[in-house]
Amino acid sequence: MPGFREVARCARCGTLVDSQIFSRSKCTKCGQDLRSCTQCVHFDSGARFECTQIIPARVSPKDVANDCVHYSARTNWERETSSAVASKPSEPSGAKKAFDDLFKF
Repeated sequence: MPGFREVARCARCGTLVDSQIFSRSKCTKCGQDLRSCTQCVHFDSGARFECTQIIPARVSPKDVANDCVHYSARTNWERETSSAVASKPSEPSGAKKAFDDLFKF
């Protein structure tokens, strides 16, 4: 039965990133600053200054690194879909083997 895991993803490209985000961390795929408003759990485009926390002024632009004291990395719980055994079996099994046996002379 698959389990669940907590993951952090880049807000721009969706690549898995380390949930331990430092002040100058960047996405390895697209180069997006990870310690930015768009990566924060408090980011809400419908809230005042686009932040659910009370802040004195709007931070702009939202996708550039900043040193906000309220920053907390956004993480999600996702279903674990990778299999424990990643090796390919040496012998075909079941239906594939039966199909292959039909054409042996």
